[in-house]
Amino acid sequence: MPSDTPPALADAPTGYADWLADLKTRIQTAQQRAALAVNRELVLLYWQIGRDILERQARQGWGAKVIERLAHDLRTAFPDMKGFSPRNLKYMRAFAEAWPDNEFVQAALAQLPWYHQLALLDKLRTADERRWYAAKAIENNWSRNVLVIQIETGLRERSGTAVTNFSTQLPRAHSDLARESLKDPYRLDFLGLGEDANERAIESAIVEHITRFLLELGAGFAYVGRQVPIEVGGDDFFIDLLFYHLKLRCYVVIELKAGPFKPEHAGQLNFYLSAVDAQVKAEQDNPTIGLLLCKSQNRVVAEYALRGSSKPIGVAEYQLVAALPAELQTSLPSIEQIERELGGDGS
Repeated sequence: MPSDTPPALADAPTGYADWLADLKTRIQTAQQRAALAVNRELVLLYWQIGRDILERQARQGWGAKVIERLAHDLRTAFPDMKGFSPRNLKYMRAFAEAWPDNEFVQAALAQLPWYHQLALLDKLRTADERRWYAAKAIENNWSRNVLVIQIETGLRERSGTAVTNFSTQLPRAHSDLARESLKDPYRLDFLGLGEDANERAIESAIVEHITRFLLELGAGFAYVGRQVPIEVGGDDFFIDLLFYHLKLRCYVVIELKAGPFKPEHAGQLNFYLSAVDAQVKAEQDNPTIGLLLCKSQNRVVAEYALRGSSKPIGVAEYQLVAALPAELQTSLPSIEQIERELGGDGS
């Protein structure tokens, strides 16, 4: 009987391993394309069904009960196909109503899975907001959970709002992208720290939760290190956090301040940027950018301080806890309490 055990790769002919690896990549790519094609057709079908419901209700005066009847008839006709519940049909109607432009749905929106579409409908109220978050979700390949987090933390309102001197210290195209890469404030409530946390505690928590921190920073940031040593003139200095931005093609130095912004903070960061440009930056890299994260800031003071800086710097606030009223914060149960209520086993 022939053996089911495959021959060892070492026994394969020359070049087989490379060919196999290439085939695996091509098969995976084809699977991804097929999944995207299925999703696209499903989203377009749902949009067409929603548009038909809208048109018939408007033209023929059909009431809401037609959706219940349609759900029953479609599930009877297609028992193996999910998605024809009354609730989902109502979402299809809302989907078509929110996006009347068929060309936009086909060209852009159909790139997002259906549950992304539901998040855009449920969490946002205006077409401009939905278009903005849809574009970001496509650009950054966000999962639905990430999309919801970005909506709930107000990413759109916070993007590009940090105080910077980028317009005077960077070329125009680079300046615009750099400015849009920063936000104000930064939400760090996932760190589990109180408002009185010091800088080292924040650093430690950030490194421990680096995946969530990178998500909050935004697309393009790659973590390099914490307390990165720099030697200048025989003296040792340490950079709080060092990142590299893949789109901006530059290093990003982040300094944390547990108190309010002070003008001397910009001078210190300016010094670090000069050191990184001289000792770390490669020739093909763009100028290093600095970000001061402070507990609070006076925007006018920050703007004045950055006028005298020779390096590109941004100043923004951070929030360690969600912005809830004090009475609500104290009444909310802790994660530990919730886990105890649920049995603590995550089931």
